[in-house]
Amino acid sequence: MVRFGGEPRSAGRAADGTGPARSRERFLQGEPVEQGVRTSILDSWQRCRTLGLSPDQSDLPFLADFDPDGRIVRAAVPVLDRLQARFSGSEINISVADAHGTVLLRRFGEASLARRLPAIQRVPGFVFAERVAGTNGIGLALAERQLIRVYGAEHFAERSQASACVALPVRDPLSGRIEGVLCFGYPRGAENPALRAVIRAAAQAMERRLLGQSSGRERALLRAYLTTGAEAASGLHRGIAVDELAPELSSRDRAALMEKAAELISRAQRAAVDVPLSDGRRITLVSRPMTSASGVEGIAVEAVLPYSSPEEPLVIPRQVDEVAGFPAELAVVSAGPPAARLSAAPPSGHLPDAVPGRLTAGARGDKGLNSPNSPNSPDSPNSVTAAGADGPDGPDGVGGVGGGDGATGDRPVPSSSAKRLVLVGEPFVGAYALAARRRLELLSEASGRIGATLDVRRTAEELAETAVPRLADFVTVDLSEAVLRGEEATDPLDDLRRTVVHGIGDDLPFTPAGKRTDFGPATSQLRCLAGGQAVLEPDLKAAAGWLAQGREHAERLPSDVHSLIVVPLVARGVVLGIASFYRAQDPAPFGDDDRSLAQELATRAALSIDNARRYTHERTMVLALQRRLLPHGLPDQDAVEVAHRYLPAESDVSGDWYDVIPLSGTRIGLMVGDVVGHGMLSAATMGRLRTAARSFAELDLPPDEVLTHLDNLVGRLDREDPDGEGVGIIGATCLYAIYDPTSQRCVLARAGHPPPALVRPDGKVSYPDLPAGPPLGLGGLPFDAVEIDLPEGSQLVLYTDGLIEDRHRDVDVVLDELRGTLAHAQRTPEETCQAILDTVAPAHPCDDIALLVARTHALDPGRIATWELPADPAFVSEVRASALGRLADWGLDEAAFAAELILSELVTNAIRHGAGPIRVRLLHDRTLICEVSDSSNTAPHLRRAASTDEGGRGLFLVAQLSQAWGTRYLPQGKVIWAECGLDAA
Repeated sequence: MVRFGGEPRSAGRAADGTGPARSRERFLQGEPVEQGVRTSILDSWQRCRTLGLSPDQSDLPFLADFDPDGRIVRAAVPVLDRLQARFSGSEINISVADAHGTVLLRRFGEASLARRLPAIQRVPGFVFAERVAGTNGIGLALAERQLIRVYGAEHFAERSQASACVALPVRDPLSGRIEGVLCFGYPRGAENPALRAVIRAAAQAMERRLLGQSSGRERALLRAYLTTGAEAASGLHRGIAVDELAPELSSRDRAALMEKAAELISRAQRAAVDVPLSDGRRITLVSRPMTSASGVEGIAVEAVLPYSSPEEPLVIPRQVDEVAGFPAELAVVSAGPPAARLSAAPPSGHLPDAVPGRLTAGARGDKGLNSPNSPNSPDSPNSVTAAGADGPDGPDGVGGVGGGDGATGDRPVPSSSAKRLVLVGEPFVGAYALAARRRLELLSEASGRIGATLDVRRTAEELAETAVPRLADFVTVDLSEAVLRGEEATDPLDDLRRTVVHGIGDDLPFTPAGKRTDFGPATSQLRCLAGGQAVLEPDLKAAAGWLAQGREHAERLPSDVHSLIVVPLVARGVVLGIASFYRAQDPAPFGDDDRSLAQELATRAALSIDNARRYTHERTMVLALQRRLLPHGLPDQDAVEVAHRYLPAESDVSGDWYDVIPLSGTRIGLMVGDVVGHGMLSAATMGRLRTAARSFAELDLPPDEVLTHLDNLVGRLDREDPDGEGVGIIGATCLYAIYDPTSQRCVLARAGHPPPALVRPDGKVSYPDLPAGPPLGLGGLPFDAVEIDLPEGSQLVLYTDGLIEDRHRDVDVVLDELRGTLAHAQRTPEETCQAILDTVAPAHPCDDIALLVARTHALDPGRIATWELPADPAFVSEVRASALGRLADWGLDEAAFAAELILSELVTNAIRHGAGPIRVRLLHDRTLICEVSDSSNTAPHLRRAASTDEGGRGLFLVAQLSQAWGTRYLPQGKVIWAECGLDAA
């Protein structure tokens, strides 16, 4: 079992203060390193070795044309100035690199450091990406995408052995994308744990400044849009009042408009699309590019509303000024005659700038902060400025603004239409807003889709189907073989098996499902399993661990796959397997948001997989018990030809059973039953009932009496329930039939069970009219038996309710289907069983199905001999002689001696202790059966006679000479029978 709560390898520096130098030396010499080095450092060393980097390499790439005034630089300069003042006089050097590892800024706590340090540590422009510089703070922070500390000999390059550093990625708060890395470097002996808190605070300050830059750009775009709208207000395209549209749109329609507008912004091109509303109307959304006075490029999306009145004024809500911060003199624009006029709005304050994950929205009154597009709404797109207004009763996702330049792409705007601003923003911000909304939708869908069944493989498939194509283009899931069997996971590093391969195409060149998977030592999958954390490879083709697998493995991927996320499937602290998400069609690589989303999906799937595994384990045990308690073979007999099937339910195993019971006089008992409920209790109860039913049947009791005894047993089990009230036990149904091949008659009785189907030799199918009888366990109600004729070659079909009862089908329809399937008398019982399962049984049975098909045979009348005689001892010798003659005719001379003695004793007992008339019958079947019946109900009992007794030894001789003997009661009288083996002397 793999459990984790931290890194599996020990961390920290060596005891002598020189760092893990010995571990590094062993690693460079090719020896295994298991202790003394952290997982992240060891993984980085392995990638460096795979890339062919040399520890003594001193040169690094230098880029002279880096952007000295980029977003990250503008956000970092004031923060670095404060840090430089804070660390004044110390030997700390501070650097900021971009997302590719190129250093853009440097600051020094002590000015002399700039003269003492080598150029690569003091001059901006050098690239410290891991792929070229080896293990270092900047490169490893970009590779691991988290706070990183690298100390002394943990550096791969010899030049950095005397240094230590702590580095942290800086992200754009709107997109979550890494914009750069902040790094503190210092001498190896100047380690200070407080530096981690300082660097986190500094990175947060830089991220706030990045957010401020975004807000300023949005304000500039909205300011430019309003200026353009005011200048064109006198054109042909008139505006409408802000509040007019709000009552007309439902919340669903407003959400649809906002989502489509965010998508148009993300496309960054001129376009026009129709958005259908819930009432059948359509609104046209038009997107057009625009540029602010400061050069910020963006997209404005307007709603074109057809057939509105041209006389209505164009009003921009004053609250737009409060949110967006544009000049108050542009807050109200009126459209009228050819000359447009501007009227100043009262001055107002400013609300705070947009915050990450929120939409800056125009609002009416205080309600604006709670509208779908407000900064407090979780449903708003990500940081896109919208000019809108609330109606009297609720928020309106669109705002009013007039004019525009009339640009609508290739689609002309009717002269009687009006425009209303929906969204304005930068293209990449619109893409983030759209992605955020779709991630929320994907998580919502996953919560209802993943784990819909209790099947391990199906749950893994649901994870893959949910992720493709909305998150990834290809998904593979590898699970431990033990998990697939329903057992506890042992070591997924050694027994992973490909469980799911799913993607956008049909021809997937991955390891196929069902095969064992073996990953190389430096691969993302192995790192994921060893560390228990998700692994992100933004550029798969440049990932050292992936390339280390060799060219053959890499070529098994589609050529356009470029990015990978590997997530462990962990439930209750146990690693069940891994899920790999591949991206191909989307040119953008996976990012941290994608990794978080994949991890959330995998977490939900892992819990469902573990639930399914535990259920599979329990179901396997119940099914094993159930099958163990069912008959393992059929008895040897000639009365019927039998075939049977047992099909467990897909969900919970129930307590269905069947049995074939040989009875005296060549008769055969056929039984099916069903215990109410599912699980281990039902299976165990079924075993008890089947054993009891067989015992009652072997007493030669008629079917109605067998059901009466079973009914009493079920009631007793219910009363003995340890819970006190019999909750969940007990209730069962049963059908019992006894067929006699000598008379070709069948006696049947049922206890709340479906009636059997009878197939005549001519193919006619009927359902005998049997009294239903109460289910077993109710007590106090009688059971009635019915006797019917079964000509030779007839088929009797017994089944449980799982065959015909299905929530999606009507019972009468199913019985008609069964009738049609059975109308083929020439089929063998085996063929009939299979035909029933193929055509009548539900595709996904919700209940167990027990099926028993018996084709009847008749005993040849020539093998039956019958004599009737009065209760007179004088006729005993006469019957004995007639019987010996018949045995000679049958060629059973060897059995004549035993049969003669048995008949003599049975007939004599009947004359002495019974009542006439007396009937003697011999049956030549697999054995020789001797039967003597009389009209008395007094049964003989085997006893041990004393040496002084003159009698009492007759039944003892019968028991010694026969294979079996017993008493069978008739409605009037009884039958004493004994079986002799045909090889008896």
